[in-house]
Amino acid sequence: MKHLALALVFLALSTAAWGQTEGNCSQTLSAPLNSGAELTIDSRSMGLEIVATDGLQIRISCKADEPDTARRIHLKMTGNTSQMRLDITGDSIHSGNQQVRIEVPRRTSLVVRMPAGQIDIDNVEGDKDCNLNAGQITISAHAWNYRAVDATVEIGQVNAAAYKTDKSGFFNHFQRKNAGGEFALRAHVMTGQIELLGPKQRANGTTEN
Repeated sequence: MKHLALALVFLALSTAAWGQTEGNCSQTLSAPLNSGAELTIDSRSMGLEIVATDGLQIRISCKADEPDTARRIHLKMTGNTSQMRLDITGDSIHSGNQQVRIEVPRRTSLVVRMPAGQIDIDNVEGDKDCNLNAGQITISAHAWNYRAVDATVEIGQVNAAAYKTDKSGFFNHFQRKNAGGEFALRAHVMTGQIELLGPKQRANGTTEN
């Protein structure tokens, strides 16, 4: 009987650890997320803004020009506080200026997949693996601490301002290694642009004082 009780407690804890949260873009969704967690995002085409915060949660908010557009974008989070997946789905919408803001703990590893649009990652510390067919990936940080960087644009531009490098044209591939770095960064765009902005650099190319 004692073993049965322990098994039930373990089952309850396991069920609590793994869960599912879902809704549409007309509401704000949140769930606990540990520092150092891995977050995988699989999104339909749109604008994604992924921002570091000092909290221990993921918080998702949306912006769209039309309320009906927001309601047609579906958000689904699955997993646990150490390994979470976010799926952003919805039927084809060609208007409405859809933008999703995802706030995560400052130390979070990211895997992002999206067909087209814009991915902006600001001050998130962790490994990053981003893939976009068409559009732009911008990664910026106050502390640029990567042991390996691999950025590829098949048609377009790689602007690695963090390394004072700018490449444009066809099949642009930028790599850099630093034995003293902590994280790995991989970014791939078929057609478009990659921006790697290091300390004190703004997206417009100016420098903070």
